[in-house]
Amino acid sequence: MAFTAGERKRAEELMARYPHAKSALLPLLHMAQERDGWVTSQAMEDISELLGVTPTIVLGTCSFYTMFKREPVGRLIVSVCTNLACLVNGGEDLLGELQLRYADDDDVLVEEVECIANCDRAPTLQVNYDFHGPLTAEAAADVVEQYKSGALTARTISGTRPGASVGSDS
Repeated sequence: MAFTAGERKRAEELMARYPHAKSALLPLLHMAQERDGWVTSQAMEDISELLGVTPTIVLGTCSFYTMFKREPVGRLIVSVCTNLACLVNGGEDLLGELQLRYADDDDVLVEEVECIANCDRAPTLQVNYDFHGPLTAEAAADVVEQYKSGALTARTISGTRPGASVGSDS
């Protein structure tokens, strides 16, 4: 789906914040991901046209940063750290247990990530960029279930708080 008139206006406002329009690439990718739940091919084309860059530049940026999803992922992204501190404290086991538990759940993506800078609380994970740890596999599943039930309010998959817009100062 192409950008609506309102989205195009928001994109132009984001671009105006930078001395060079193409510097707005990351916020525009976040904006597209917020809208669709992932960055679609159409969104990448729209962004390339807005910024006056090739679609390959947008795709290259989108594929470089792991926070941009290029296929539907559901509403919860569970990022489990398996870097050194988390690894020696059970991060791989935590990852494996969660991957098994949510393998058939279209609402939850469990992914392995490098250090998320929460080493003092290893093993740790993020749910849509909110930190949790240290956790056992059972406690981690409980956290995910709280998000699924609405007992905990998840950020969007781009990390903004519900009701806030990408690039806003709130």
